[in-house]
Amino acid sequence: MPQPSASTNTDGYDIAFKILLGAIAVAVPLSNLAWLGGNLTAWATDSGPHAPYQPVRAVLHPDQLWPDLGETSLLIGTRLLPCAVLIALGVTAAVLWKRHKAGSAGRKKRIAGMAKHKDIEPLMSKAITAKARSLRPSLKTIKHIDAKDTGILLGNLQGAKSEVRMGYEDVAVAIMAPRSGKTTSLAIPSILNAPGPVLLTSNKAAGDAYTATIEARAAVGRTWEMDPQQIAHAERAMWWNPLTDAKTLDGAGRLAGHFLAASVDASQQGDFWSKAGSNILSQLFLAAALDERPITDVMAWLAFPADRTPLDILRDHGFTAVAAQLKGTVEGPPETRDGIYETARQYAAALLNAEIAKWVTPQKDVPEFKPSQFVTSTDTLYLLSKDGGGGASALIAACADSVMRAATAQAERAGGRLDPPMLAILDEAANVCKISDLPDLYSHLGSRGIIPITILQSYRQGQKVWGDTGMDAMWSASTIKVIGSGIDDPDFADKLSRLIGDHDVETTSTSTSESGKSTSVSMRQERILPADAIRALPKGTALCFATGMRAAMLDLRPWYLEPGADELSAASARASKAITARAVAKHTPQQDDYGPAA
Repeated sequence: MPQPSASTNTDGYDIAFKILLGAIAVAVPLSNLAWLGGNLTAWATDSGPHAPYQPVRAVLHPDQLWPDLGETSLLIGTRLLPCAVLIALGVTAAVLWKRHKAGSAGRKKRIAGMAKHKDIEPLMSKAITAKARSLRPSLKTIKHIDAKDTGILLGNLQGAKSEVRMGYEDVAVAIMAPRSGKTTSLAIPSILNAPGPVLLTSNKAAGDAYTATIEARAAVGRTWEMDPQQIAHAERAMWWNPLTDAKTLDGAGRLAGHFLAASVDASQQGDFWSKAGSNILSQLFLAAALDERPITDVMAWLAFPADRTPLDILRDHGFTAVAAQLKGTVEGPPETRDGIYETARQYAAALLNAEIAKWVTPQKDVPEFKPSQFVTSTDTLYLLSKDGGGGASALIAACADSVMRAATAQAERAGGRLDPPMLAILDEAANVCKISDLPDLYSHLGSRGIIPITILQSYRQGQKVWGDTGMDAMWSASTIKVIGSGIDDPDFADKLSRLIGDHDVETTSTSTSESGKSTSVSMRQERILPADAIRALPKGTALCFATGMRAAMLDLRPWYLEPGADELSAASARASKAITARAVAKHTPQQDDYGPAA
């Protein structure tokens, strides 16, 4: 006859033991509740003295402890009431257990090894508010500070409701693929809650940050729209003089550099023709600025290299060395001269477009946009340009650069920082705002109260514009790095995985023998978040790397799920409808004296 195995006997003992524990867990509280209920009933009905503590007897023979209580009173006091209380306690325990399990699930969702609340405490409400008081003198005497005045919301710490914010001395890079929340969860909420001036660059208008924020920002300040390529079909209600900052050789060189960066990639900017073309542009920009001429005069000088006007202007203003360089190029070998001038003409070709040129030349009855005044206001500047806009995107980059430099100068005059700070959302920066030395600017903008958030679709996109060294410098200088879903670059995903690090994982193994079960526990290290998990980040989540802190997983907060979203949606719809109406009106054939146009 087969004998039962040791494991079968062990399992039977385990079951019996669990049943015994369950019975005790019910019997002990029930008996105590019966004794307590009987005494309460006796006291309430004034039916005899207090019974001694005998919980078992209270369950089995309550009539012996309370002989003066009637049968109904005993039933209610020692049976129904204890059972009701026990059921209520059981339901309460079940609810608490469910909440505990939900909390455990949230903690599991937060991924073991990722930052917890204490790991990123400097980005939490209490610390970020204290930091805002120290950075902004205007807040020191205010008892209650609104959250939007303390920092820029990045999202909630995953698995918790704690808000994570970057302070008004941080500088950020966000690498997020299209439709991963870069506009809805980062750009738009930041613009809507900005306490000071805002600059936005974008290559879209309808259904984007432009339409979602323009009405709300108009309520707190003036809105300026520079739209040379008519993305939003905006009426030309401003003009800006790019030569204002070109009255020095450095300023003229920066302006020429924007035209160079908009036309060729970083890898090509060091060749002879690119550098020579940029140099000619800088010399001619300097001459036009010194003589207070419109920038379009530069195109006339480029068309006729023999024109001596720029040479005379440079000499008259004491720039004899620059004039000599320009003369040397003009009088050099015709093949070389023609190649250099043709390169420069290609870089600045957008200025030949009369409609584009009107945005950067004096216009009657149209106000001039002045960066020095803008940075002390609560106005908003929308800089719109198409991808690959060439010279047009150069004007966008030049304007953004001019605003940030004006903000730096104002911060120095104000004691070191802007208060309130200025927010610069450089969306699609690699396409429409190629500021060559932006990585270098990152090292000091935050300390001036100028908060740039450069939004890219991929790390390689930044490398294409600023080169490997430049993009690495921007990445290193960024105190906040936000990584959204859609990272398909395996090298970059692996780099992020290594930055997040490893953690110890407990491995449990169980073996069964004739003597019973044995369990052993060992530890091994594995990646907290492997590259494939980073690639598969779900939409609505993002990684946050803050200087000196563990990487955190965030739940993003899109604007359309926040309070007031209905009003913003309606305002965005109105703005989008207005863009459509302007586009239709612009392209509708006009009637003339001979009837409708064909």
